[in-house]
Amino acid sequence: MLRLEDHALLSGRGAYADDLGVKPGTLHAAVLRSPHAHARLQALDISAALRLPGVHSVLTGEDVQRWAQPFVVGVKQPMQHWALAVDRVRYAGEPVAVVVAQDRYIAEDALDLIRVDYQPLPAVVEIEAAVAEGAVLLHEAVGSNVVSERHFSYGEPETHFSDSQRISTTVHYPRNSCSPIECAVVIAEYMGEDEGYDALSNFMGPFSLHAVMALALKVPGNKLRHRVPRDSGGSFGVKQAVFPYVVLMCLAARKAGAPVKWVEDRLEHLSAATSATARLASISADVRSDGRILALHWDQIDEVGAYLRAPEPATFYRMHGCLTGAYDIAHLRVRNRVVVTNKTPTGLVRGFGGPQVYYALERLIDRIAVALHMDPVALRRLNYVRADQFPYRAPAGALLDSGNYERMTELVLAAANEQGLYQRQQAARAAGRLYGIGVAAIVEPSVSNMGYISTVLTPEQRAKAGPKNGAIASATVAVDLLGGVNVTIASAPAGQGHMTVCAQVVADVLGLQPAQVVVNVEFDTAKDAWSVAAGNYSSRFAGAVAGTVHLAALKLRDKLARIAAEQFGCATESVVFAGGQVYDSNQPARCQPFTRLAANPHWAPALLPEGMTPGLRETAFWTPEVLSAPDAADRVNTSAAYGFVFDMCGLEVDPDTGAVRVDRYITGHDAGRLLNPALADGQIQGAFAQGLGAALLEEFRYGGDGSFQSGTLADYLMPTACETPDPVIVHLETPSPFTPLGAKGLGEGNNMSTPVCIANAFADALRPQRDQEDVRLPLTPGRVLALLQPADPAPREMPRPAAALPAGDGMALQAQGEVDIPAPPEQVFAVLLDPVALAQVIPGCHALQLSGPNRYRAEVTVGVGLVKARYEAEIILSDINAPHSLRLSGSGRSSLGTGAGDGLVTLQAIDGGTRLRYDYRAKVGGKVAMVGSRMLEGAARIIVAQLFESLGRQASGTSRPPVWWRRVLRLLGVRA
Repeated sequence: MLRLEDHALLSGRGAYADDLGVKPGTLHAAVLRSPHAHARLQALDISAALRLPGVHSVLTGEDVQRWAQPFVVGVKQPMQHWALAVDRVRYAGEPVAVVVAQDRYIAEDALDLIRVDYQPLPAVVEIEAAVAEGAVLLHEAVGSNVVSERHFSYGEPETHFSDSQRISTTVHYPRNSCSPIECAVVIAEYMGEDEGYDALSNFMGPFSLHAVMALALKVPGNKLRHRVPRDSGGSFGVKQAVFPYVVLMCLAARKAGAPVKWVEDRLEHLSAATSATARLASISADVRSDGRILALHWDQIDEVGAYLRAPEPATFYRMHGCLTGAYDIAHLRVRNRVVVTNKTPTGLVRGFGGPQVYYALERLIDRIAVALHMDPVALRRLNYVRADQFPYRAPAGALLDSGNYERMTELVLAAANEQGLYQRQQAARAAGRLYGIGVAAIVEPSVSNMGYISTVLTPEQRAKAGPKNGAIASATVAVDLLGGVNVTIASAPAGQGHMTVCAQVVADVLGLQPAQVVVNVEFDTAKDAWSVAAGNYSSRFAGAVAGTVHLAALKLRDKLARIAAEQFGCATESVVFAGGQVYDSNQPARCQPFTRLAANPHWAPALLPEGMTPGLRETAFWTPEVLSAPDAADRVNTSAAYGFVFDMCGLEVDPDTGAVRVDRYITGHDAGRLLNPALADGQIQGAFAQGLGAALLEEFRYGGDGSFQSGTLADYLMPTACETPDPVIVHLETPSPFTPLGAKGLGEGNNMSTPVCIANAFADALRPQRDQEDVRLPLTPGRVLALLQPADPAPREMPRPAAALPAGDGMALQAQGEVDIPAPPEQVFAVLLDPVALAQVIPGCHALQLSGPNRYRAEVTVGVGLVKARYEAEIILSDINAPHSLRLSGSGRSSLGTGAGDGLVTLQAIDGGTRLRYDYRAKVGGKVAMVGSRMLEGAARIIVAQLFESLGRQASGTSRPPVWWRRVLRLLGVRA
């Protein structure tokens, strides 16, 4: 069946948050963000911004402290996370102030007028540095960067097993995310003390965070009305991260005394929205000689950024119950540590927790296969949970509901043979090419137990706080005055097709066509039936939401059947709903159209059967009985259902370019009962594309000073249709006994399985040459070449001596070149030593003053792409050997970050003038570094070239650069 959503979307009638109308007088917000990863806030001067015409107010940390309180933290630690920084900033991009103005343009201009006095502090960027003794502390009151540590033991993992050996590996899973087409949007209004706040955002849940927002705003939950629009341009988990900005814009609206709208731009989204949690995991297994795995030992460290922001540490504990994956392993030992670093706080990203767990577990399984000289598929099959063991209780508590892992593996192997996968590998290796085959087997959890996060607490702490568990879903099905059926759900779809599936489910129950059912997916906390688990996350739609829609439709059908039975004079059990009709199965002539029968109770409630209450509106609430709170032994069933995914990948590595090309990919899924096969395949293809990006392209990069360096889509690379092969999809259905329709989730599986499947294939491709244990993602060409270390081609000419890099840990840039100037060296040198002439040479220079011998202070504006900044700079000339050479150094600071450079300039007399050669190195930090190396490298070369071209013109008496050169600069986004 075609999606019901598509006609509106394809005809331009999408109801996205930024499309919706706003009240007259609505103002617009822009957020001032820290250019430093770690610094004390010494002073904040907003006076110049307030004087700009069109600016209404500026929200500061003082306002936030007056009207709000810190966000609640998932663990009991003395650390505070406010909606705005109040004492220090802890990551590049952290909000420092909010300007509210007549329009976004004025608000952005006003950001440049705010003066912030930062005292930079050392930054902690890597996990190993964060946990090292003597590390710089982000939250001094905690006393450590490890904000949570827990140890778990299940079975007897300390036993020395006979005929076994311990095989270990260590893996690093990097930060990555996704970048949905639509970024975050918030529209907020303060209605006064009696009504509180009204907010609309494209938040996707979980709505347990509604309580977090209300607590931060210091209002009861019923005084924070939160609405979600019908359409969302993608989420993939990251739109849970809009919740701090809901709080922030509510406060900005309170300060401004008017509704406020904020739309996140792409740079803000990439640099400061959220990220998947990075993990360092050491994992080992006790394995018998025949390959049987007896015990697993985990030592995991999750890096959550500057703050442990709700719902973290969800990434750890969502998967805790199923740390043994698809395998029947009786003994388990776990050590979990959560560390903070000077990076963006982490949160939900598609499959959260799964990619990190399975990257370690499935790499370990491959290492075991190598150590024992076993086939990796055979090793997995030997250790699978068998079909006759379901429901299977894993040692940490997961209750794996159903499955046939062996059969699913057979189906995928058959598809691989049809694709000629092994023959393709043999042919490639015979030709001397690097071709590998990788596999991965995972269980995919869905319908999360809301109590799993409390596993981070000790049993004693949980007993004091009270039990938490369940996964409440709700849905309402109603009939209107003309017999039309309407459905309302407590979910926030982001393209998955919720309207289509819900219409199908209800139509099946009531004997109608899906087109006769209207589904409302807008969400309003003031009007809709919802609870703590509401939202669109953890693949809960098919198992929980659609299942609850089914239950609500059954309740409505049962009521209508009683009404029909009264009219037909038959038993309720004899009433049939089919083909748009309602009839008595024993006497089909007793029949009425559904629309008439269902409309009658509105018009004639007196005719209802005795004892029946009026109204044809049924709301169902459902929570799985199998989801209980963590027990005293820290066992927890973390999800209601568990699908199974088995993947095979064939890929080729080009040793000359470092390119990794996926040649064939087969993915097998058991997601229980499939409600809509076409939508299911769409979810699989989407998750595969995202998993492919995580494996080959996507990575959040940070400099040693904590500066973010992947702030544009030129540097945060995502796969397009050109890089994404079509996977072969294989299905097997083993319905879940624990969900109303037997359905399980499948929207996240490939984001868990694909990264490690590709990593295993990559290691297999290299195996004829080397045994590569440590496979770091993403497998970019540069990283692959650094690993393979191919011989470099002979250089065409000897390189010039490199200039010394300036101190610091920002993004490194370089520029080399030469320019011929129609003036003698002495004349060129004179320009460099003349402040008035030098001011004319430096691009974007507003003022230049002599501050000492060959030392200048300057104000310079430099723009690269979407970022423009005015720097207070110091320029120094040294190593002067007039008129032959000198060293030109500079450093600057602006509201958007820092920069420093150092370069050697040589002058050689030639016929008709001087040949000037330059070799320049620079480093930048803050917002400028976020633009990323691809754009900045080109811009740096252009700006430095422009400087020396300008020097030549000044020395020779020529004025402006040629028109064509100015046009090139503008096309490349360089403004000076």
